[in-house]
Amino acid sequence: MGLSVRHVSKSFGEKKAVDDLSFEIAEPGVFGLIGTNGAGKTTTIRMILGVTDKDQGEITWNGGPLNRRTVRFGYMPEERGIYPKVKVIDQLLYFGELRGMSRRQAAQAADHWLKRLEVTEYRGIAAEKLSKGNQQKIQLIATILHDPELIFLDEPFSGLDPINVDVFKNVIAELIAEKRYIVMSSHQMSTVEEYCRDLVILNRGKTILAGNLRQIKAGYGHTNLSIACEQDILPLAEKHGIRLLEKTAEGYEFKINGDDAARALLAELVENGIFPDRYEIREPSLHEIFVEKVEAAQ
Repeated sequence: MGLSVRHVSKSFGEKKAVDDLSFEIAEPGVFGLIGTNGAGKTTTIRMILGVTDKDQGEITWNGGPLNRRTVRFGYMPEERGIYPKVKVIDQLLYFGELRGMSRRQAAQAADHWLKRLEVTEYRGIAAEKLSKGNQQKIQLIATILHDPELIFLDEPFSGLDPINVDVFKNVIAELIAEKRYIVMSSHQMSTVEEYCRDLVILNRGKTILAGNLRQIKAGYGHTNLSIACEQDILPLAEKHGIRLLEKTAEGYEFKINGDDAARALLAELVENGIFPDRYEIREPSLHEIFVEKVEAAQ
């Protein structure tokens, strides 16, 4: 049955931070909770976890109340929550015991994850002496140390270099394979698109789009054409009524009304001896859908 959020609202004074929000995560996997700054994402997570009281609505786990007695959950907040002056191992043991683990269980789990994330050498060092990427690794360990069923990742890749992004992605892939329920909030649309099967987009506390990402994109049809080539092909594209969206270092991004014009352009390019390195007719990206929906809601 999973996580259910029904008609939940929250106001802070005159500001409606979350307005009649509903969604459901019925199966394990990654659910995307995305939106603009101040859209209500973090407030939603905090209401689910009971950190912030909701004004109205219902939040349940497997049909019953959601709290520390009914589900093991982990939360990696956007504002990182590790103690800078405390040694890494000491705070991991503290977080583990805080979540009901024995000291021995916490130590075993900490050693496993420190090794898995290649930060064993920092176990006896104060967190403030670590790089930002390694601090985020410690924060991730603190989030999943106690083997949670329900995991909230708020901007998990913020500020990470490409190597550490890959490390985090590998861990998330493992958690997905282990059938965890994961709610991911991120501004990085490519990451959400990579992992999330279902999502909700918030703007000023209101839901402006919700559902299965694959079905949402399929509903738009083929609207984009990406061409990677060095030649100037704009005159030929304009001839076929294809509108330029962006000229990049790699090539061109066009907007199309269907496949026929794109195929006609490809035929003419070949006739003119132009053979693109990439020619892709595709649905819009989540980034493009996000921008369209947010702008329409203004």
